[in-house]
Amino acid sequence: MTTAIDHLDWDDLKLFLSVVRCKSVTGAARELRVSHSTVSRRLARLEYTVGGALVERTREGLLLTPAGLVTMRRAEEIENGVNALRSDMSKRDEIRGTVRLATMEGIATLYLSERLVELSSRHPDLHLELVTSPQTVRVARREADLFLSFFKPHGTALDSQLIGRFRTGLFASQAYLERNGVPSHAADLSEHRFVGYIEELVQLESVLWLEELVPAPKIAFSSNSMMSQMFVASAGAGIVALPEFARSLNLGLVPVLEDLAGEREIWLSAHQDLAYLPRVRAVKRFLKELFQRDEQRLLRNALWSL
Repeated sequence: MTTAIDHLDWDDLKLFLSVVRCKSVTGAARELRVSHSTVSRRLARLEYTVGGALVERTREGLLLTPAGLVTMRRAEEIENGVNALRSDMSKRDEIRGTVRLATMEGIATLYLSERLVELSSRHPDLHLELVTSPQTVRVARREADLFLSFFKPHGTALDSQLIGRFRTGLFASQAYLERNGVPSHAADLSEHRFVGYIEELVQLESVLWLEELVPAPKIAFSSNSMMSQMFVASAGAGIVALPEFARSLNLGLVPVLEDLAGEREIWLSAHQDLAYLPRVRAVKRFLKELFQRDEQRLLRNALWSL
């Protein structure tokens, strides 16, 4: 006796994965170059085949139902198997295709962007997508292939590695220091004004480097953007806490109390099922080499003038 699941179509599963990754039927239709109605019809056919709704429609886009999450994982297993077979039948060392790397705005803009040219030179057939996000990116749900974070993410089927560290410190403009004086001791900071994050909008506590260095700072300006904090501090609004890689943007900021510094870890995470893919391995290898190469230099010369 046959059931609906016996007529499962791999093409429908591929379409479903596209809907999940695009987070919308419209996006999947655009990516697959088919009509919106075609995607809707085939998604409905797959839901009938598996016997339940796979997605819920919300203002933020499509969200997976429990059945959708199970179907996505099984579809990815099939996809990975097909990709593995394709890889077995071709050159084992061929590095081509797209890898999506997600990380925070600051390290993406101020550290990675200029260094990724080297990756492109090594692997001209590799297409890297660099995505910035103020929150945790779930590689287990294929929101990205790799996630570079200042903490070790939690989750099943994750391959997470500690690949580097960086320091944080306090900086201010010369104009601010001339008006308000240069602090010579940590106790002097109680008399100064600071630039920081809007606490209720912070989604990752790992970016609260100011509060780690200065208990109860007097905030004169706050923003959920590290870049905005840098610019307003350079205009003289107050002292700002920044990661060391922010030195790449020359805004005339100088270190304040250089001995007062924090440290963050850098973790690289990927889904375990993607570990064998040559293109993912190539990006992981490059990032590990990059941070290992820079770590000693950065720690040795940390917190010099911006």
